[in-house]
Amino acid sequence: MPKVLIGDKLSPAAVEIFHARGIETVTKTGLDTEQLIAEIPEYDGLVVRSACKPNADVIAAAKNLKVIGR
Repeated sequence: MPKVLIGDKLSPAAVEIFHARGIETVTKTGLDTEQLIAEIPEYDGLVVRSACKPNADVIAAAKNLKVIGR
């Protein structure tokens, strides 16, 4: 089952769309860059809005990442 990290506040309806498609979600808001680097390797996707700002170091650490969505 794909696993997506939600890095910013997201409406429950939006989260339900992921679940309806068999995608596991984990919401962790307020992560700084170092925390995001530590978390991201286990995820297939990352959802951001405006607070979570993945940089090149985060992307380099994201060994399983297939998509970043905003």
